[in-house]
Amino acid sequence: MIINLSSGRKIDTEQQLTAEERHIVQKLYAWASVAESTAAFKAKKEHAFKTGWNNSGPVAKRNIVRQIIVDLEKTVDRRLKQQGR
Repeated sequence: MIINLSSGRKIDTEQQLTAEERHIVQKLYAWASVAESTAAFKAKKEHAFKTGWNNSGPVAKRNIVRQIIVDLEKTVDRRLKQQGR
């Protein structure tokens, strides 16, 4: 999967992320579309990184993953503002 960040950066998840990171990022994309608040999205994010892939343990937030998360948080904020939340 290729992720296009709002900054213009393209991230090839197959090449640039670990399997654990890809799994979490995929979940975060799904949660971003249904989160009822930015705080709820951030809580899901923290839980995902603490528990890891299939409860395998914590996953580090490397810089590349942080960039994706920042972009996703902006997406959640925009969606919620459009919905009047």
